[in-house]
Amino acid sequence: MCEKTVCFQHIEDIKEFVNAACRCDFDIDIISDRLTIDAKSILGVLSLECNKKLRVRYEYQDDQFESVLGKFAAV
Repeated sequence: MCEKTVCFQHIEDIKEFVNAACRCDFDIDIISDRLTIDAKSILGVLSLECNKKLRVRYEYQDDQFESVLGKFAAV
């Protein structure tokens, strides 16, 4: 299981992230405090606060998905 921390600044960032997640054939979740959202759900991800650090948890590594994740990596 892999886990990264991300932060989205704009709605366009969320769209790009969800599009990349939808191309993966494995489950991807976003965790915000106690809430877990399916990363392939645009409405679910849009319901989260922008500019907040979120954890992304996924089962398999995919180079294209991880390159998109790298754009939104939070320090």
